[in-house]
Amino acid sequence: MLSAEEQLHIIKSGVADIVPEEALLKKLKEGRSLNIKLGVDPTAPDIHLGHAVPLRKLRTFQDLGHQVILIIGDGTALIGDPSGRNSTRPQLTPEQVAANAQTYVDQAFKILDPDKTTLVHNADWLLALNLEGLLKVASNFTVARILERDDFHNRYTQQLPIGVHEFLYPMMQAYDSVQIKADVELGGTDQLFNLLAGRELMEKMGMEPQVCLTLPLLEGTDGVQKMSKSYGNYIGLTDDPNDMFGKVMSIPDELLVKYFRLASTMPVDEIDALEEALERGEADPNQTKRSLGRNIVAAYYDGATAEAAEDHFVRTVVNKEVDEGDVVECSVDLTPNDEGLVYLAKLLVDCGACSSTGDARRLIDGGGVKVGDEALPAKSYNVDPAILQGKIISAGKRKHYRFV
Repeated sequence: MLSAEEQLHIIKSGVADIVPEEALLKKLKEGRSLNIKLGVDPTAPDIHLGHAVPLRKLRTFQDLGHQVILIIGDGTALIGDPSGRNSTRPQLTPEQVAANAQTYVDQAFKILDPDKTTLVHNADWLLALNLEGLLKVASNFTVARILERDDFHNRYTQQLPIGVHEFLYPMMQAYDSVQIKADVELGGTDQLFNLLAGRELMEKMGMEPQVCLTLPLLEGTDGVQKMSKSYGNYIGLTDDPNDMFGKVMSIPDELLVKYFRLASTMPVDEIDALEEALERGEADPNQTKRSLGRNIVAAYYDGATAEAAEDHFVRTVVNKEVDEGDVVECSVDLTPNDEGLVYLAKLLVDCGACSSTGDARRLIDGGGVKVGDEALPAKSYNVDPAILQGKIISAGKRKHYRFV
């Protein structure tokens, strides 16, 4: 059994803030299994490594002997989390929430230990609140306190609309903590106000207040923007293993340690040693990144799949070989025009390699389209169909076709 101090060191790895840290240490010294809370609003069905950051931290708590309470926010999702928003979030229907929630849970249990996870739905108690109950919760907050939130404050000062129902969101999230008697609540740095609201409400209701633990946002593969599908820089939990490994290999070197701390299963003491080795120049960033790729793929698949994904990367990216299994046969019309040519840009669109002929032309101009091993020269939009027949046409590094 690890000491409270040893547990705290492991828990703090990659964490943005713990409020207050001394309260968490005190709880850990009690030697009991703590209730660790994470609330998730299933506003989208698929999750990526950025979404998985708090899930990874939950798993750390589980491995230390604590109990996780995962709250599916099917009640709060009907309001819509206003965190970081400059406009009112569209409200989802109960059917949309239910469908998204099931997919989310399936993916979450790729990380969490089911035996140490209690899955609950906050609609069970939030929708049961009558007017009297709602007023009792709301009476613990003031308008001035709610307007301290950056997003509300900014929208108020800029005279942007704020729905009255949005004020209820932090109150309802706080009430979740009361219902489950949370010892610790996790969230992103943008969730700190909501987490503190839970601490405040518990205290006002005569309970021992929860500790608030925030985690930083994980940058995507571009190393700049937060990981998001809308930015196209995400690594999905259900990505193909080869794609997952390849995406990990594309992250900037300076994010290696952060990814190990927030997205991997490597023990904290090993990450500490790795960070020191990288700082001293004793660890090769490329080999370290391969180790990260293997770790992440193995976490969502298995070790053998991770090794195969690395081998695929070496063959197709490092050695620039095309794996026959990656070649998609595409039925296209290779009938030449009056000049004996076919419009390659349209064929790339027809196969799904590019979203438009404009995108295809830009890819060709940038040397991103190869026939066999040879990149086509810029402006090669119309080509002799004879050069395409039987050849592998590559659009970028990972899309390969054979026209039939």
